[in-house]
Amino acid sequence: MDPLVKLFEGIPSSIISDSMRRIVGAHTLAPRHASGDLVGVAYTVKVRPGDNLYIHDALRKIKPGQVLVVDGGGVTERALVGEIMMTAAKMRSVAGFVIDGAIRDSDAFKTHNFPCYCKGVTHQGPLKNGPGEQEVPVSIDGCVVSPGDIVVGDCDGVVFIPRGQAEQVATISRDRIAAETRVLAGIAKGVYDDSWIDDALKAQLV
Repeated sequence: MDPLVKLFEGIPSSIISDSMRRIVGAHTLAPRHASGDLVGVAYTVKVRPGDNLYIHDALRKIKPGQVLVVDGGGVTERALVGEIMMTAAKMRSVAGFVIDGAIRDSDAFKTHNFPCYCKGVTHQGPLKNGPGEQEVPVSIDGCVVSPGDIVVGDCDGVVFIPRGQAEQVATISRDRIAAETRVLAGIAKGVYDDSWIDDALKAQLV
């Protein structure tokens, strides 16, 4: 396993988002699997909207533990992946899918609980004519994702961490988890310091 991936195991997407100034991550891609988290390294693919030829080829090259991240232009008229491709990916130990586009056979993703985030669902299948590119920077729901970036997803959504920032973001995130744990422990004892609200309200008067 990529050592940078291990740094993000157990860290919620919301914590990572807060640690990256709340300006990262996809906003319109929803989880389609039943439950559970996604953590892995991005294998990026850019396709013509509605065409999955290069996704099929990517599934022959992607390594175990990687996440297939597909820039489909956010178009949802044709599904880019379905049950067959999902099953092949699972057989090859792919960590999951992030599709800026549509999928089909959505019940299969729930039944097999294969991590998948996408923009929509449709019955209509894809074309297989190309063109496409692999292992290039892509745009996913407005986020730039480069090959090798860290992908983290959970029930709240999916975020992307540039490799060069991974260690710093992981450290900040762990500190945030510790701080939130202390707050929750205080609430459990009937103590909640919300004095910061007064300062925030005063700042509105300036």
